[in-house]
Amino acid sequence: MASHNEMGQAGEELAIQWLRKNDFEILHHNWRFSYHEIDIIAKKNELLHFIEVKTRVNEKGGYPEQSVTKTKFRHLQRAAEQYLHQHPQYKRIQFDILSIIIPRLGEPEYFFIEDVFL
Repeated sequence: MASHNEMGQAGEELAIQWLRKNDFEILHHNWRFSYHEIDIIAKKNELLHFIEVKTRVNEKGGYPEQSVTKTKFRHLQRAAEQYLHQHPQYKRIQFDILSIIIPRLGEPEYFFIEDVFL
């Protein structure tokens, strides 16, 4: 497996732990529709969160959240539309980005951006 894939998987596992510690209920991890994927679908206080996770080892190439492009966001929205079609009980939703920097030494740094719209 490529190192960027391993970094992505490590980041998603850290994201799940962080979200649980912050009172999110994880509903799905890597939910797929066609060729679109939602990294994490979680619920907190009756609000459904579609969460894109971005991970880096440092910010030299830019902060992780900067890699969420308009195209990537549109794919996330399309997948979310399908999810909502399959799960119509959810009325309140939002899109979030969880940015994680995993330094070689030290603890991971988390930056949670709520209610994103690109």
